Amino acid sequence: MAAEPSLRRALRLWQLRFHRRAHREVIDIRRRTAMVGGAVLLGLVALAFASAGDEAQLLISYMARQAWWLPLLVTPGLFALVVWISTRHFPEARGSGIPQIIAAGRRPEQEASGPLVSLRTAFAKLGLTLVTLAGGGSVGREGPTVQVSAAIMVAAHRLLKVPVTAGVYIAGGAAGVAAAFNTPLAGIAFAIEELAAAYEQRVAVLTMGAVMIAGLVSLSIAGDYVYFGEMHETLPVMEVLVIAPIAGIGGGLAGGFFARIVLAASERTTGWARRVARRPVLFAAGCGMVVAVVGVITSGATWGTGYDVTRFLVEGNHGKLWFFPAKFVAALASTLSGAPGGIFAPSLAVGAGFGNLLTPFFPGSAVGPIVIMGMVGYFVGVVRAPLTAVIILIEATAARGIIVSLFATALIADWASAQICPTRLYHGLARNMGLAR
Repeated sequence: MAAEPSLRRALRLWQLRFHRRAHREVIDIRRRTAMVGGAVLLGLVALAFASAGDEAQLLISYMARQAWWLPLLVTPGLFALVVWISTRHFPEARGSGIPQIIAAGRRPEQEASGPLVSLRTAFAKLGLTLVTLAGGGSVGREGPTVQVSAAIMVAAHRLLKVPVTAGVYIAGGAAGVAAAFNTPLAGIAFAIEELAAAYEQRVAVLTMGAVMIAGLVSLSIAGDYVYFGEMHETLPVMEVLVIAPIAGIGGGLAGGFFARIVLAASERTTGWARRVARRPVLFAAGCGMVVAVVGVITSGATWGTGYDVTRFLVEGNHGKLWFFPAKFVAALASTLSGAPGGIFAPSLAVGAGFGNLLTPFFPGSAVGPIVIMGMVGYFVGVVRAPLTAVIILIEATAARGIIVSLFATALIADWASAQICPTRLYHGLARNMGLAR
């Protein structure tokens, strides 16, 4: 008789363990389904957004061909309209999108249902970024893609009732980078260097799986293309020893200067930044006028992401030396305006202009490698992510023969940028949003 209660207790214990194990397996299946489904969906959205962005940025050039002065009216008006809409209705959609994900990831459970990663904010950001590109804004698609990708990943997990952890934000954001550039390895590097560093976590299989799936979706639909064109030239070691420090220090200081101005505007610690914050729409119109004037003077070379000029330079062609300062001004004005849009692509374009600026000093050297070293130097100066910068450019240009040169330039640029702007741009912007701790 005494054995019966013991037997019942053992049976209940076994049932409890069975139910717990079954529950964990169900959650695990849901988690994998959310990851795979979210990665596929965000890959498709990223491709659609890239295609729409390419078409949108053609509009300003079309208007300029109809009448050269039209951009002087249209661009300031569109900048003001976009900032007014985002400030009034979608404040979390302003700017790049990467700081928003870093900030949200600090409080993953609370922010999962908040506006930073809501689908409403994310898709509003995509639409407003397209309008900014149509107006000639020197912005990129990558930051907005990161925000919408993280939002899709969070939505997939909430739909399947899977807990939203910081890893979900990392997976979504990094997969967005992979899909935007067709560079899966760069997505993983971005997760490690920018996103995971913010959460002080190791990147899990979830992240790498989402990145690879998003990259494969992009690859299967858009094809096996090299984003900025192929560059197979190399430089002798002695030339690298001279060019790498110049590109690293010069690009790092220029990029650090850009980051410092943007952070100063975000922190509102100076008089001009506080005055700007009081009249954001008027200031956005002024920034739009700067973008329009620079674009008209340069015959449209500084409008949009800068992809065409960047590819032209990467493929070994000599460009106009004024492109670097002109694109720098256009990108800075576009970023300071507060209009939605990324910093990645414009920074790579400015970096290409900086590399092109160095080529006359090395007349006997191959142009392509010098341009790419300039891209790495300036890009690292802006975002302080050496690993991400090098891997993006290796994948986006097939420039495997200058890997060591790029790493040397990147490390030097990271040091140079830190001298002028100790705070990393995206993390400083996230902190200034008042959400990241």
